Amino acid sequence: MMEFKGVYTALITPFRNGEIDWDALRKIVELQVAGRVAGLVPVGTTGESPTLSCKEHLEVIRRVVEFAAGRCRIIAGTGANSTAEAVELTREAKELGADATLQVTPYYNKPTQEGIYRHFSTVADKVGLPVVLYNVPGRSSVPIAEATVARLAKNPVIAAVKEAAGSVDRVSMLKDICDITVLSGDDSLALPMVSVGAAGVISVSSNIIPAEMSEMLDLALAGDFKGALKLHQKYYCLFRDQFVETNPIPIKAAMAMAGMIAEEYRLPLCELSPEHREKLAASLKRCGILK
Repeated sequence: MMEFKGVYTALITPFRNGEIDWDALRKIVELQVAGRVAGLVPVGTTGESPTLSCKEHLEVIRRVVEFAAGRCRIIAGTGANSTAEAVELTREAKELGADATLQVTPYYNKPTQEGIYRHFSTVADKVGLPVVLYNVPGRSSVPIAEATVARLAKNPVIAAVKEAAGSVDRVSMLKDICDITVLSGDDSLALPMVSVGAAGVISVSSNIIPAEMSEMLDLALAGDFKGALKLHQKYYCLFRDQFVETNPIPIKAAMAMAGMIAEEYRLPLCELSPEHREKLAASLKRCGILK
């Protein structure tokens, strides 16, 4: 089974004049590779997947695989609240060369835990691409219960779980009842989660500071928590302010301030409010990203 360890960047999808900015995306991928990230996660929540067409969704995966050229792993976001759609997207991602799939809990239709178990099991069994479960009840409205994760962990295709429920204790609970790799879904909790058994993070902030996130995780995973804490404290204001408004609005605003992309979103997402823009800019200056 594939091992997941270190930093995986939840890639933004850059836009320009309403279209995907492929040149900017290529440059972002190059920055990630230079920053020694373990992998990239295209077309997840941070990649604004809900507003991409199916054709765009698959083309982003194809291009990221092409741009990365085997230098890091690709975990493609191919989740859906229709099991059949998730299976089809995952099958397409596998054919495009993705190494694994990120599968979010089915949203809006609020399945039972048995329905969740059958959903993820079906995606895993029908496609065979390593699955990273994505527990994010704040967006999906339904958590993946610890007992359900333990059941799913028995499937050899289900390799890891991204924990974005804001609970460090849940890492300990999962490690206590099953043998599954846990990845933090929150930059601000990456260090404390590693301290109790997580193996890495699927990061938003690493879009703009990949090398720094990689160093922090390398230190933590090597047991140098004092060294990792210095980086956590330096960049905590960035970790915090990535969520002053809905992700990925702040990270795209930050990257635009740094001259990396055009600040462009697709409705219903829109630009950062003036008061939050001021707060974010101050944090970027405080941690040395902006002068």
